[in-house]
Amino acid sequence: MVWHPKTARTDHEVLDLIERRWSPRAFDPAKDVSQAELFRLFEAARWAPSASNEQPWRFIAASRHRSPEAFAALLLSLKAKNRLWAEAAPVLVLVAVQNSPGGESTASARAGAWYDAGLAVGFLTLQATEMGLSIRQMEGFDASQAGEACAVPAAFAPAVVMAIGYAGDPDTLSIESHRSSERQPRSRRPVADIVFDGVWDKRFS
Repeated sequence: MVWHPKTARTDHEVLDLIERRWSPRAFDPAKDVSQAELFRLFEAARWAPSASNEQPWRFIAASRHRSPEAFAALLLSLKAKNRLWAEAAPVLVLVAVQNSPGGESTASARAGAWYDAGLAVGFLTLQATEMGLSIRQMEGFDASQAGEACAVPAAFAPAVVMAIGYAGDPDTLSIESHRSSERQPRSRRPVADIVFDGVWDKRFS
C-alpha cells in the first residue's frame, strides 16, 4: 500500500480499511454513486450490532441526479459552509435514530439507540472505504429543517447528514482552510490517552 497524507500512520497494526478511511470535503461531481452501490452500503449497516436487535436507525437517501428535489431540500438544511462543498457530492443521507424501543413515545431518547446507530454508520463507512467511496458526516445542519424536508416521523430524531461519493480535487474547494485540511496528514490521540488499565488514568501498557 502506497502511503499518502490521508493514510493513517498507526502505532499498532489495524485493518487496511481503517488506515485508508478518511473524510474528504472535496467530491468528484462527475462520478455518481449507483443505486446498487448504495444498497451495498445499507446492507453493511443492516448487519451492525444493536441492543435486542432493535436496529433503531433509519437512512433517508437523496441523490443529486435521481431525486434532485429531495437532495436540494436536504442540502438547504446544512450550515452554509457545509453547503459550499456538499453540493458536489452525488448523494446526501440523513441518519435518523429511534427515540424509544417501541417508537411510540418521544418523551426521552434511549441513549443506547444513538450508540447502535453509530455502529451502523461505522459499518457503512468501512464498506464504503472497501468500495473506493468516501463519506463525510456532518453535525452542522438544522435537525428540524432536515426532519421536515425528509418527512421524518416524530418517533425518530435526525442525527447526522452524510455526504457520499468519490473523493475529488481539493483545489475545487472554495475555502482555503478546507483545501489545506484535505492535504494535511491525519492524526489521532495516542492509545495511552484514551485507554486506561482498570481505573481512570492508570496507564494501559
